[in-house]
Amino acid sequence: MSGQELIFAPLVGMPFLLVLAGLMVVGLGLSVFYRLRGSWARALAALCLLMALSGPELRREAREPLRDILLVLKDASASGRIGARGGQADAALAALRAKAAALPNLELHEVTIPDGPEGAGTEAVKALAAALAEEPANRVAGALLITDGQAHDAASPLPPIGGPVNVVLTGARADWDRALTITRAPAFGIIGEETTIGLRIDEQGRLPGAEAGRDVDISIAMDGEAPRTYTMPVNRDMDLPVTPGHAGQNVVQIALAPSVGELTDQNNMAVVQMNGVRDRLRVLLVSGQPYAGERTWRNLLKSDASVDLVHFTILRPPEKEDGVPVDELALIAFPTRELFVEKIDQFDLIIFDRYPLRGILPSDYLDNIRDYVLGGGALLVAAGPEFASAESLYFSGVGEVMPADPTTRVVDGVFLPTVSDLGKRHPVTEGLEAFAPRADRAEGAPWGRWLRRVELANPRGQVVLQTPEGDPLLILNREGEGRVALLASDQAWLWARGYEGGGPQQELLRRLAHWMMKEPDLEEESLSAAISGSEVTITRRSLREGAREVTITAPDGGVSRLALTEVQPGLYRGTWQAAGPGLYRLKEGDQERVFALGAAMPKEFADAVPSETVLQGVTAAGNGGFVWLADGVPDLRAVRAGRPAAGRGWVGYVPRGAFRTLDLRLTPPLPDWALLLAALGLMLVAWLQEGARRRV
Repeated sequence: MSGQELIFAPLVGMPFLLVLAGLMVVGLGLSVFYRLRGSWARALAALCLLMALSGPELRREAREPLRDILLVLKDASASGRIGARGGQADAALAALRAKAAALPNLELHEVTIPDGPEGAGTEAVKALAAALAEEPANRVAGALLITDGQAHDAASPLPPIGGPVNVVLTGARADWDRALTITRAPAFGIIGEETTIGLRIDEQGRLPGAEAGRDVDISIAMDGEAPRTYTMPVNRDMDLPVTPGHAGQNVVQIALAPSVGELTDQNNMAVVQMNGVRDRLRVLLVSGQPYAGERTWRNLLKSDASVDLVHFTILRPPEKEDGVPVDELALIAFPTRELFVEKIDQFDLIIFDRYPLRGILPSDYLDNIRDYVLGGGALLVAAGPEFASAESLYFSGVGEVMPADPTTRVVDGVFLPTVSDLGKRHPVTEGLEAFAPRADRAEGAPWGRWLRRVELANPRGQVVLQTPEGDPLLILNREGEGRVALLASDQAWLWARGYEGGGPQQELLRRLAHWMMKEPDLEEESLSAAISGSEVTITRRSLREGAREVTITAPDGGVSRLALTEVQPGLYRGTWQAAGPGLYRLKEGDQERVFALGAAMPKEFADAVPSETVLQGVTAAGNGGFVWLADGVPDLRAVRAGRPAAGRGWVGYVPRGAFRTLDLRLTPPLPDWALLLAALGLMLVAWLQEGARRRV
């Protein structure tokens, strides 16, 4: 293949050449106006001079023709692999390779459209734009997308392309589906109070007559518990009531019952994660008598803005004989019935601080406190000398839930509170030494000593603090659905006052109160997951020693196991890479946990029915169109630019005629000396003709 063309390389600057040409035209015009002989010779002489100055050259090229490029993009995203679509696309690509090989001037360049970034969906247009950037623009004759037609970046800009964009649709025209969509997902919910999740069930495609418009069943499960089933209408926005059951992350799994003939059930499930928060923590503090440590509890609870504190102190015992009725001992009547009968269930925590049995609270009220604990409440007893006396709270109905039995002995004398071996693994006391003051403390002691304790026997819970001799000091226990803590000393206030350097009194009492109110971060037996991208950090906290291995169940039912490493006493941790979005289940021993990875509803499955509308804007620019693989693999045809590029059973491309230059030669059509001689000869002819006229 060869080609040639005439080019110019002026010997002088273009402005000079234009001025000279203008002067010649003016001179020739005057010559013609005055009817001078030889004007034609003067015109030809001027033309020869201009040609000599403009440097004409004949360029001859030896060319190698280049084959046109047809970009073929195969959709390998999650929705492109539904059912038989992946096999359809692979078979179509193989057939197109054979068809292109039979054409003399066409080659296929294949590109795969992968799953987009998390939450982005299928990015077909961006994949096409990236492919175009890699190819020479003068060779691209068009593009062909083998896809289900669902692209989530159809509005993205596409650089100019020299040919049409056609879409070959996988799937079938009769495909239909139902999709569960979360329209509103609250990030937070108040524990124990109802909130709503907005959802919608859409029918997509051409549903059979028996399926169209009928009500469907959905199931709702909180944190992997047994699901509840409801019947809901389709194609309508609905509100689903849910109640967060605990602080921290609450995982709500909503599943739509699959139907026979439905395209996929991948969009039949949605996961909503919301944090359970407490509106206000309601705490009832009853102090049996004024003493130095009473304000310690009050200051701790009042320092937390989320705590509503009701505090009563018994200032005067009823046995004091002065004739004043008991119900007139305070400026306001002590609302015992209201607090301990009518509204007791409204409190998250009840604290008895050195409270003795002196008739202020009837035995029925104390029985209510026992029932309150068994039903899920929390009780903390800070014991003083009265706990070892006949007036001990232990000898009431509350004693049935006490985690230890008091002896009659009160031990006076200095001693150092010590974290037990179990306490080093318990979240209430683990790492407590890190909060201890570093100055003015006894050598070798993490904190100051206390001066008095009540002797306890038969501990029935978790002893987390003890004396150096091993006697229990702080015992935690579960009773029924509730929790009980017994602190066998009224000397914790010494840490707050800085005695012998003080100690982590505020941190200990804060952890203790929040453990009793069932804060997830302080659970001694727990399993949790922290998500960062696709990396999941799994944490297991346990009081029991030994190796730990967690079982992970993926959304598709696949099971894998991960060995956890003990990073500190009672705390095990490991990292794991998740394969994809969905709901995962963790199990280790008797602990189970669910967590969701990715969006509540991945875009890939929000609308899985093949579409001829989403990519219409992309195909319309080059007169492209849509064909269905269900009708057979289309033929490839060369079409002229501007003509329709798709039809029944075929798709088109625009030949570009690109070539590679192998050799280049530049030769002038006439030598410069020949042009100059021709110009001189013509001027001589013009002079002779003008002289002959004058002789006449």
